[in-house]
Amino acid sequence: MTEPRIPKYRSGQRVKTAADLINDESVATAPPDGILVGAGAIGEIVRVAMHTEASVPIYLVDFGERLVVGCLEEEITVL
Repeated sequence: MTEPRIPKYRSGQRVKTAADLINDESVATAPPDGILVGAGAIGEIVRVAMHTEASVPIYLVDFGERLVVGCLEEEITVL
């Protein structure tokens, strides 16, 4: 089993997207493979979870307008 990676970020931090976030079909109301959030969008981490199989942190980021997206560390940067 892989050791879980320690999260770099925490709840409440403001972040921006490092790249476009593409729908992996986890958001049923958005087109498959469509852009959910564009690069440079500002949001706030509302929860930090752990992906059980990959042992990597998943950051639930609130981008407003009732859109919360799960992000990997590589997809966001702290402001």
